[in-house]
Amino acid sequence: MNWSISFEPLVSWPLFGLVIVPLLMLALAGLWFRERGSVLRFTALLALGAALLNPVFLDEEREALKSVVAVIVDRSQSQDIGDRTKQTDEALAGLQDRLGRFKQFDVRVVDAGKSEAADERTETRLFGALESAFRDVPPSRIGGAVMITDGEVHDAAAGAPEFNAPLHALITGSEHEKDRRIRFENAPRFGLVGKPLDMSYRVISTEGQGSPVDVRVSVNGEQVSVEHATIGQPMKLEVTIPNAGRNIVQLSIDHEPGELTDANNRAIALVDGIRDHLRVLLVSGEPHAGERTWRNLLKSDASVDLVHFTILRPPEKQDGTPINELSLIAFPTRELFVEKIKDFDLIIFDRYQHRDVLPILYYDYISEYVEKGGALLIAAGPEYSGESSIARTPLMSALPAMPTGEVVDKAFYPRLTDLGQRHPVTRGLEGSASDPPHWSRWFRTIGVKNPEGEVVMKGADDRPLLVLDRKGEGRVGMLLSDQGWLWARGFEGGGPHVQLYRRIAHWLMKEPELEEERLTADGRGMVLEIRRQTMSDDPGPAQVITPSGKTMTVKLEKAEPGIFTGSLQTSEIGLYQVGNGDLTALAHVGPINAPEFSDVVSTEDRLKAPAEATGGSVRRLAPSSMLGNLAGGVALPSIVPVRSSGAASGNDWIGLRTTNDSTLKAVSRVPLFGGFLGLGLLLLAIGSMWYREGR
Repeated sequence: MNWSISFEPLVSWPLFGLVIVPLLMLALAGLWFRERGSVLRFTALLALGAALLNPVFLDEEREALKSVVAVIVDRSQSQDIGDRTKQTDEALAGLQDRLGRFKQFDVRVVDAGKSEAADERTETRLFGALESAFRDVPPSRIGGAVMITDGEVHDAAAGAPEFNAPLHALITGSEHEKDRRIRFENAPRFGLVGKPLDMSYRVISTEGQGSPVDVRVSVNGEQVSVEHATIGQPMKLEVTIPNAGRNIVQLSIDHEPGELTDANNRAIALVDGIRDHLRVLLVSGEPHAGERTWRNLLKSDASVDLVHFTILRPPEKQDGTPINELSLIAFPTRELFVEKIKDFDLIIFDRYQHRDVLPILYYDYISEYVEKGGALLIAAGPEYSGESSIARTPLMSALPAMPTGEVVDKAFYPRLTDLGQRHPVTRGLEGSASDPPHWSRWFRTIGVKNPEGEVVMKGADDRPLLVLDRKGEGRVGMLLSDQGWLWARGFEGGGPHVQLYRRIAHWLMKEPELEEERLTADGRGMVLEIRRQTMSDDPGPAQVITPSGKTMTVKLEKAEPGIFTGSLQTSEIGLYQVGNGDLTALAHVGPINAPEFSDVVSTEDRLKAPAEATGGSVRRLAPSSMLGNLAGGVALPSIVPVRSSGAASGNDWIGLRTTNDSTLKAVSRVPLFGGFLGLGLLLLAIGSMWYREGR
């Protein structure tokens, strides 16, 4: 029971003072001058004042509140190493049992450390979980916190947490753990294709400096070198980026006996390969509107270096024009087609016909250039069907279709063939979904016979319009109309000329995204996504090899013509190998070089500062490393309730604070001057005063 006194005046305080103060002064004056009856008058005045103040005894019935204790359990992946999970579970069970004996504690158990968003960097964030556990608790009711962890906490503060209660840490693992790890010190995000890229890395060991260790360097799954690294020292590395787009550079070292884990014996760097400036040679045979379309497109691409020559006048033409006015720049045929032809990524002949400008032998050089990996595009016009056609030169061995000599002048809508609907150059071309296509007509087609390669677009009377072919290691494209400029000029609404022309050029230059047969994989969170680009109707399932070596099968479903996709929900972080037919791909699932595995050795250091700042402690759960009572296979300290001013830890015990907070359930009121009691006391005082005055 909690007794207290309270005043509930019957009149306002100003009125009370107005009545009592003059009477009090008269009573005090009587006492000072020792007048007869002054003591009784003073007593009657006190009784009157007490009656007006109305004192009340209060009896409060209160219920004590519990202190809130948070138990933060580290469930991060580093806790899966060795016996740490077992130690954690045994320690948690023991703590819950011991804390359950104390009725003054409200225990909140929070599992933390598991990252739900695997796109983020995986980190053990226990203090964020601790803050959430105490978010609705007043500071005076926080009894303390106990963390069960391996000590690898990435949001540990240097100072004390924002509450006035002890923080205790129970460390899993053992004191004498051994581990080696490798990490990138410098790994650029971008690199030029075919050019060396400077990187650096470091091998770190818990044993400090050691003997040299072999580091295997792999690029896109293929081992390219074995480096010799000195443990603890930064090492330089030079890697050549082979492909445009994403490239995976992996460093790995062998597992050493006694190591905690080999999960950090590998380091991954994702490098986006960027092609250096692409060199394109555009040779125009006759000025026309289509020439300007090709030139504008290539000049608008910042990654393209364009060399453009137009043959305005054949050498045999005699019209009296002075020699010095025939051209601004002499046509450097030998330099372009003999000495530096290998430097070009693409050669385009736009409505070009054979004249004496190029010696006949040079067409052999162009054919050889294609066979050895070069790219050639023929933008054909009526000249291709004439007597001076380049098809009548040694270049014919590189051409996918020979002319029939026919030029069809007839309006038509360019359409995709069945192959064209699946081919990456024309698949999904804007406006191709409707019939007729949602683009303008063309009015000329160059007739060819027996086209080789793939006909992906057709023109008038279903004649080949766009032919793509491979010759040796190179590629050849043939656009059998010179009417593409109508789309560029917006005739009848125009058409996707930029999209089409750019795809043709980039396919010829072997852009990976435009390969007909392509397998790619990527990690989205903890989901492995597989994308198969193919010209076949069914590529079959994909085979997946997980980082632990398990083999799985993923069914590929048709997403659109020429595209099949599949996905696999995974739980392992690391490098996955995906195969389908003769194609393979690599993908990294989960965070790259996650901090969770950057250092897996259990430690007391990270939590020592915040724990000591609150009066708490850090100790290991291993029985040989601390005093305490065994709970299963771990040594737990005893739990002791302590006051806010007392010590909160000892050799074999940890303290948790109790609170003085309580809730009010009921109040009993006993008025002192209420009812007949108050009236009787007042009358007695006044009567005594009257009696004394009457004598």
